[in-house]
Amino acid sequence: MHCGRFRRFGELGVGIKQLANRLSSRRIHGRLSSAHNSSLAHPKSLRPRVIFNSIRSVCCSRVVFAVDYSRDPDGPKLPDLQDFPPELIRNFCIVAHVDHGKSTLADRILEITGTIKPGSHDNQVLDRLEVERERGITVKAQTASLFYELDGKTYLLNLIDTPGHVDFNYEVARSLAACQGVVLLVDANQGVQAQTLATFYSAFEADKTIIPALNKIDLKHANPDAVAAQMKKALDIEPSEVLRISAKLGTGVPDLLRAIVHRIPPPVGNVNKPFRGLVFDSWFDKRRGVVTLVAVVDGQLKKEDKISFVSSDKVYEVKDIGLMRPDKVSAEKLYAGQVGYIMCGMKTTKEAQIGDTVSHKSSPVPPILPIRPAKQMVFAGVYPEDQSQNESLRGSLDKLMLNDSSVSVTMEQSAALGQGWRLGFLGLLHMEVFLQRLEYEHGATCIATIPSVPYRAKFKFEKQIKEFRTEVLTVVNPQSIPEASVVSEFSEPWVMGTILTPSEYMGEILAICMERRAQQKNATFLDNTRVLMQFHMPLSEVIVDFFDILKSKTSGYASFDYEDAGYRPCTLVKVSKSGSCQTDKHRR
Repeated sequence: MHCGRFRRFGELGVGIKQLANRLSSRRIHGRLSSAHNSSLAHPKSLRPRVIFNSIRSVCCSRVVFAVDYSRDPDGPKLPDLQDFPPELIRNFCIVAHVDHGKSTLADRILEITGTIKPGSHDNQVLDRLEVERERGITVKAQTASLFYELDGKTYLLNLIDTPGHVDFNYEVARSLAACQGVVLLVDANQGVQAQTLATFYSAFEADKTIIPALNKIDLKHANPDAVAAQMKKALDIEPSEVLRISAKLGTGVPDLLRAIVHRIPPPVGNVNKPFRGLVFDSWFDKRRGVVTLVAVVDGQLKKEDKISFVSSDKVYEVKDIGLMRPDKVSAEKLYAGQVGYIMCGMKTTKEAQIGDTVSHKSSPVPPILPIRPAKQMVFAGVYPEDQSQNESLRGSLDKLMLNDSSVSVTMEQSAALGQGWRLGFLGLLHMEVFLQRLEYEHGATCIATIPSVPYRAKFKFEKQIKEFRTEVLTVVNPQSIPEASVVSEFSEPWVMGTILTPSEYMGEILAICMERRAQQKNATFLDNTRVLMQFHMPLSEVIVDFFDILKSKTSGYASFDYEDAGYRPCTLVKVSKSGSCQTDKHRR
């Protein structure tokens, strides 16, 4: 715990002892998240740990604390999961553009299914990070298991709330791997946005059942008929298939739940086959080690089983298993088709690679899916404000990366800033969120350099190929760019950018894009007022201020999304400290 945050709280005249007294007398509310009643009503054996962590939650600048019921024998109980064969299971995720209401819809679904009590929690129950609540966006996919009764049957629904920003497409992709269908949410006021298209095509290409839904129909300026027509034009979705809901008020959400049961197919699995599961998420619990989320494809798993992971062949003993409701609740077994957590004593999340396959040690199985590691698109140097803080910052980075394995790190040295690290991120927002979490959750401040993109250098001569052990070198630090005389070609990353905007801003957007070396691919009118434009452009022209300028020029109405479009040849100029530069006139 960072002492500076205790001092700031102490200035209010409230001490730790007083906080404990307030908690035990229930005068502090809204800090604890549980699957049922407030944890203060739970047995006394649980109170000291809850009180301590609640104090830490209050003092550490509003970090949201979730009660861990997996260690409490008197905590919430699960029904016998053997009573839920695959035909009574539905695994789905909610996908949408930023601020279209995914987390609010997740709240209503949790309330309607009785997983949480209405009004007993803050809004956005599944957004547990402080940075998520402060920014009002989801940056980490979260899972919750729900029990839902329909037509005399009880179904087990596994919900995944996904991020909506382009930087976190990796989270969406791995969530899709663990489900059979998606709820595609579109704001009835804002209409189809750039990320709406991206998430739709991701689900479509993954062959997932798609349930379209228009949200925020209660807003004064909502126009569901016009937005449904946009969806028909852009996504080829019939208006009759689109559900109309208000996640805030709960209007239409029961119909959506019925559609999830009726439209999304159950998982295909056989409980009698050897156990195999797909790892689709993991995080680090400082008390119990790595928690791994697994979609069980076949077979069954119980505590004390010996398991191994295909990528590493390491063997572990299962310490605990269970469901997320939305906090951990222990179970005796997990069966085919179910989604749950496994704890087996792992020390780092690198041991639980996303996309890996887990099986019993005695019954190895082939991989379910190939492992596709996160692809870093933006790189920046991170240095301590003072070199005396180097070890402290390194420790904070290590702890945070236990919960964000998509960040890459290498050591680097700067003549001006000293020793530091070159970090790779999924995008600019991912970088901002990571650095913000570094400060909020670990009390660490640092100096970050201007972000850059990875370039490639193709060597001319065998000497350099042997020296670097590759013909094409990927360069993430501008200081490491090879001399122009030994390189036959430099190349830079390009992206396919998609912009959705009111048609009156087309001219200004064209001018902005052409200034950044963009090449227009096409433009399609979705209706009389909105146009979809696509461009190829260098990633280096996008990552710094392109989105801010786009929003400014279009009064905030345009939305932007991009995807990797490979590398293209470019001209690079290496500027030395003296101000001279080196280039190759033959390279273009």
